[in-house]
Amino acid sequence: MSLRLSAVSGIDARIRAPASKSYTHRALIAAACADGRSVVRSPLQSEDTGVTITALRQLGAAITDTGDLVVGGTGGNFSASPGCTIDCRSSGTSMRMLVSLALLADAPVRLTGSTRMQQRPVAPLVDALNTIGGRIRYLKEPGFPPVCVDGVFRGGKMEIDASASSQFLSSALMAAPCGATESVITTPLEPASRAYLDITAEVMATFGAPVKREGYRCFSVSPDGYAPASYTVEGDYSSASYFFAMAAVCTGTVEVTHLNPASCQGDRVFLSLLEQMGCRVTSGADSVTVTSDGRLRGITTAMGDAPDVVLTLAAVAPFADGPTTITGIRNLRVKESDRLAAVVRIAALGGAAANVSDNAVTITPGRLPGGGIIDPEDDHRTAMSAAVVALKRGDVGILHPGCVQKSYPGFWDALREGGIL
Repeated sequence: MSLRLSAVSGIDARIRAPASKSYTHRALIAAACADGRSVVRSPLQSEDTGVTITALRQLGAAITDTGDLVVGGTGGNFSASPGCTIDCRSSGTSMRMLVSLALLADAPVRLTGSTRMQQRPVAPLVDALNTIGGRIRYLKEPGFPPVCVDGVFRGGKMEIDASASSQFLSSALMAAPCGATESVITTPLEPASRAYLDITAEVMATFGAPVKREGYRCFSVSPDGYAPASYTVEGDYSSASYFFAMAAVCTGTVEVTHLNPASCQGDRVFLSLLEQMGCRVTSGADSVTVTSDGRLRGITTAMGDAPDVVLTLAAVAPFADGPTTITGIRNLRVKESDRLAAVVRIAALGGAAANVSDNAVTITPGRLPGGGIIDPEDDHRTAMSAAVVALKRGDVGILHPGCVQKSYPGFWDALREGGIL
């Protein structure tokens, strides 16, 4: 199946942002570990969060969907049936979080996933956990899923190299309140995507498990468990970025509601990038508005802390009046797809050439004819970024548009309801 969008200009739209995927995963995990009943309000319902819900149910948490999610916690004592196998499909967050959480189970747990998931590394996390009571072993390729998680989460001192993914640190942090002793976690190198660690710490504190920290290099967590809570998930800046990008390239105004203007989400930086490119950005109590006349400037920016909006910026850059250089992107090769390759393909759709080095890419407008058909390779962010280019040009086809189910099932409907399509 393919989708072809007509070119539009002069957008005037108001769209509600979906709930944050990152916050939803973490709130569900904290609630499942708590001793008592929690309510996760306004959660994201998507393929990825569905993986986490199914996994937590397999580990003994009672989760009822009433629109909100009512979670009967386990007190950090998970139960696993003999031969328990959890399929994480293509959800990297689920896989990495569960590697640590499964050490709280009373029996070994096998974690597997899609073909692409089996190419995404977990070794830095596994190595660290195996120093504090884990007996985790690889079932196929060393360093990658599937894995069999056995042993216990004792706590204590551990070192995790999170330079490839902050999820390795977040995983250990979220299990730490249920460990036997205080956990002190250090990282030898600066973590990737540091803002996600802020999200992890924020959710843990809300559920009664504060994290003591020294910047992003040393974290301490007491083994006092989680407390049940009523938690409302805030809107997602990653998903909102596509609508802001549409305003930038198609001209006009887009207001996105259900956003926290003071959020610690790293992808909020996309708004400042659009300002640098020439857009006007204003914030309300729970909304952000972007207005553009289409006159955009190329910029140079480091995006190691906001990897999920690199593709969105790559969709805007072809329509600027000069090159855009993005640095800090080395780790994009190990996402849901090779997103460095996807940057090149998105830029080409817009008629721009992308010159990629080890840790940077420069997108130069007007070097290629543009248009054509793109296969997102089952990557939701590639599909949604391609929609930005398609709405500007009108000569772009997107194969398998349903892959947005991973993070934003209502994406195409939101475009229609917002009057953009």
